[in-house]
Amino acid sequence: MLPRALENVVDALARLPGVGPRTAERYACYLFKSNDKIALNIAEALENLHRGVKSCPVTFALIDADEEVSPYYADPTRDKATVLVVEEPLDIYAIEQTKGYKGTYHVLGGAISPIDGITPEQLHIGELIKRVNDDNVKEVIIATNPSVEGESTALLLEKMLHEQNPELKLTRLARGLPLGVDLSYADQITLSAALENRTDL
Repeated sequence: MLPRALENVVDALARLPGVGPRTAERYACYLFKSNDKIALNIAEALENLHRGVKSCPVTFALIDADEEVSPYYADPTRDKATVLVVEEPLDIYAIEQTKGYKGTYHVLGGAISPIDGITPEQLHIGELIKRVNDDNVKEVIIATNPSVEGESTALLLEKMLHEQNPELKLTRLARGLPLGVDLSYADQITLSAALENRTDL
């Protein structure tokens, strides 16, 4: 049996996704053996996590607690007439790393998944429709994940947005086979998208 304090750390770490009991034990033992400042810094960062982060009321991106709205929305150089829709806040940073997008974002907060009990009403779809009207949006880029849930969500968005504004331009990120992947390892959704988006030679 481990000492109670160490066992408590193991139990806490094991609740993280992808961290099993053995990995949690290794992390806990490392924290105990290393300089106590490392553990204190981690504890302080975790203590400030919920106080220091909030959701943008417009885009639903993660922002600092003292910010009114997301910097990607407040920035006057950003094109508010273009909105890229993602499932989760961290998807924004993947797009930003490309340094090729200059519009704004909208985070849905997930994807439709009846199995997990996630319905359209639980996503930020109504807020997106309001933004399209308020900001005079010209194009919505749908960037949901290439999964069954992501595809279902994209189809619903397309239907609802076109019903509200038939003139709105709707686009999706190009999908298909990534470089270095053998056909035999590609899933059905990726292969279907690759066929649908095939190009001339």
